[in-house]
Order: sequence, then structure tokens, then C-alpha cells
Amino acid sequence: MQISLGIKSDPIHYRYSYDWLFDLMDELDLRYLQLGSFPELYSLEDGFFLSLKERAAARGVMIKSCFSSYRELGGFFSGDRYLQKVSRRNYERYIEIASLVGADSVGSNPGSVYRDRLESKDQGIQIYLDNMKELMALACDEGLEFLSIEPMSCLAEPPSLPEELDHMLGTLHTHHQSAGGSTVPVYVCADISHGVADSSGRVIHDNWSLFENQIPFMAEFHLKNTDARFNATFGFSPEDLPSGIVDLSRLRRIIDRNQENFPLDHIVGYLELVGPKLGRDYSDYLLRDKIVESVVHIRSFFPQ
Repeated sequence: MQISLGIKSDPIHYRYSYDWLFDLMDELDLRYLQLGSFPELYSLEDGFFLSLKERAAARGVMIKSCFSSYRELGGFFSGDRYLQKVSRRNYERYIEIASLVGADSVGSNPGSVYRDRLESKDQGIQIYLDNMKELMALACDEGLEFLSIEPMSCLAEPPSLPEELDHMLGTLHTHHQSAGGSTVPVYVCADISHGVADSSGRVIHDNWSLFENQIPFMAEFHLKNTDARFNATFGFSPEDLPSGIVDLSRLRRIIDRNQENFPLDHIVGYLELVGPKLGRDYSDYLLRDKIVESVVHIRSFFPQ
């Protein structure tokens, strides 16, 4: 099995051009981009994405994956038909965009239940699954390889528990198997920084056990660091490492001993950094260093 390192485009939103990012990726020999969403993305004309694909290819970069950056595709859990309709329309457009840029897949976290309506989670899961079954067919028509789900670190954002993941992925797998080649499968975009802690900070499921549990469904994953309560995320720069719990040597051992359990032969781990706040010029100066230092650290455990 081949493991490659890529980067998600989130840190540059409204701060740097894609050309800046493609140049940096070429310098660092990063060949795979996960295109994160931004508010204008769903309304942009096709030409924007065709140009983006060409500019990436000119630097030897492939836009391999598309993945939401916010919660904008989560309306299926809202209980509001207007929000559900917009989420469906945007997801359909994201699938079209993935086809335009030549990506293999589109993914998102499924959504969030309102904290004052946690009892509606099961209903939201069902509405989400009903829509995903139809989106699996659209993705097949558009030439994609798969769709993906990101398990989250919050009980209000399913799937976060192993039983939720088993139910959701199992339901969609059964549908795919019975569809006679007219749908794409749904896999997991895991995140090594995601575990589940309750409101008191007690860890219910740590990030290591959840990551390993997801491997039979895993087609891609996010690489970032986190604290002991999964409450903050950051990178792997020298100043970040002392406060982080993600030991990349441990991650490498988990992947190596489970190579035969992954569903695909080529898996990409995307460095996912949260960009500096808008308008903070000083923070912007640090972004390039944060990316470079994180990539150098990761490469010591995941060489090309």
C-alpha cells in the first residue's frame, strides 16, 4: 500500500493565492491537494475550476480530493427543509466541481445536531443517509471514485461513536452493493486528531482507537495535532509539538500493521492546518513557516 502526503487548502483562504500554494507545494514536493470549500465556491462558474486544474498541473500538483471546510453541508440535521434543500444543492455542485478539477472524491462532515435538540440526531442521520444514497448515484454519473465522511470529535456531530460509524457506513455500503454499479462507495476521511470527550473532559474514545477502528473504511485522512481533550488543533512545528498528543511514530505503526485492512491501495494524508485569523498581518507572516515545519516533521515518519 502506498501512503502519500498532501495538503488541504484551508490555510490560504482569503490570504494567499492558489498559485502561491501550488508553488510552495512544488517546492516541498507535495503532489496532492485537497480542495477545501469557501463561501463563493458553490456559485463560481465552471471556468474558475478548469483554470485552477490547469494551474495546479503546471506545478505538478493534482487536485485529488474536495472536502468541506465548514459546516455548510450539514443542513440535513437541522430539521429545516430550507436548510436541507440548500445542503443538497451545494453537495450536488461540489460533486460537479470535483469532476471539473479531476478529483477522485468529495467529502464532508455529515453535519451537526443543534445542542438544544439532541433528541433529533437519529432523524437527522436518516435524512442524511437518504440524501447520500442519491448523491452516490450522481457522483458515479460525474465520474468520481467515491464520496467520504469525516467522523468528528463531538457527540452532536455524528458519526463520532464507533456504532454510529458502523451504522452509517454499513447502510451506505449495503446500498452500494445492491445498486449494480450505478453508485460510488462511501468511505471515511479520518482525522488522527479526533477523539471523543464528554462535557466534563473525560475521554470516551481516544483518537488512536477511533482511527484504527476506521481503517477498513478509510480512503484518506487528515493530519494535524491536538490537545488531550481534542479541543484545539494545530500543526507540528517545534513550538506546537510540546502541547500536542499526536505521536506520528505511533500513527505510522498503526498504519503499517493494518496495511491489508485499508480498502484502497493508495491513501493520502492531508496536512490540515487552520489558517491565521483574517486581518492579522503578523500571523500571516508565520503561515509559510508553519506549513514547512509541519511537512518536514511529518516527512521524518512518512517519507515519499
